[in-house]
Amino acid sequence: MIRCLLAACLLLLAACGSGSTTTSPQAPQSGAPGGGTPEAAAFPVTIEHKYGSTTIKAEPKRIVLVGMMEQDALLALGVVPVATTDWLKKHEGAIAPWATAKLGNAPKPTVLTDEGSGPQMEKVAALRPDAIIGLYSGLTQEQYDKLSKIAPTVAQPKDVPDYGIGWQEMTKKVGQVVGKPAQADKLIADSEALIAKARKDNPKFEQSTAVIATTWEGYFVYGSNDPRTRLLHSLGFKSPQQLDKVIGDKFGISISKEQTEMLDQNVVIWIAGPQTKEALAKDPVYSSLKVAREKRDILIDEASDYGSAVSFISVLSLPFLLEKYVPQLAAAVK
Repeated sequence: MIRCLLAACLLLLAACGSGSTTTSPQAPQSGAPGGGTPEAAAFPVTIEHKYGSTTIKAEPKRIVLVGMMEQDALLALGVVPVATTDWLKKHEGAIAPWATAKLGNAPKPTVLTDEGSGPQMEKVAALRPDAIIGLYSGLTQEQYDKLSKIAPTVAQPKDVPDYGIGWQEMTKKVGQVVGKPAQADKLIADSEALIAKARKDNPKFEQSTAVIATTWEGYFVYGSNDPRTRLLHSLGFKSPQQLDKVIGDKFGISISKEQTEMLDQNVVIWIAGPQTKEALAKDPVYSSLKVAREKRDILIDEASDYGSAVSFISVLSLPFLLEKYVPQLAAAVK
């Protein structure tokens, strides 16, 4: 049931995309201009995850991503994956506009899909990877075992929900896989500095509560274990305790009509589809909330690159995202 819910939420965000074209599995080896060599004594490296640990013995040359968000961290470290797994279905090679410059002259990766049934095992094997990464994923034990027979596989962490890894941990683990842990740490520090500046420049953020939601199956609200909400926390916002208790350790839940009042916070961010504005306006309960009456709700078009960045948080998307996000949040809580 949980896996179906996760898959359905991923498909929701992908539904408005233009539909990427899956290319042939004959792809070049990983690499990018200016990527540099691995750091001294970087290998072998052992990385722990939900299904144990995986040892990478030498620098991988053909990396396949079966998780859905690792490409930005790889590209930021100067490595182009052989294949990506696409869920936004908007961008060629599943490389977003904020990341395309990092490709240099390298061809865009082959695109794999995961519609909720797991990785495309035959296509993964045909790509002849020497490393497979599935950090932002919901890999099962069976799927992990099959992938591990193809190449060393790094699955999602064991201490967070599936599809719950934060951008910092993702960047750090990708840095370990490619032998560039110090470079990964620098990327994380630089990105955290951007967030810290936004927080310092907007002291009201620390005095405010925020919720991020979408109109899937009623109102689907993301919890404190979701990367979208964790970014709000990093900016200083708090999640309402009542909502945290309802969501528990899940990444989010659909709330009932009777629970709509829990959305009445200092700011509500909606990842908005074509019908969201109309649906909210027609809901007498939501329309009666103070956050709606005072227009402290923010609707972000999920079909836009901005909408993609809200859900695709990475060291490459953060500068693009914060430039638009922070002013809107500041206006809502002024």
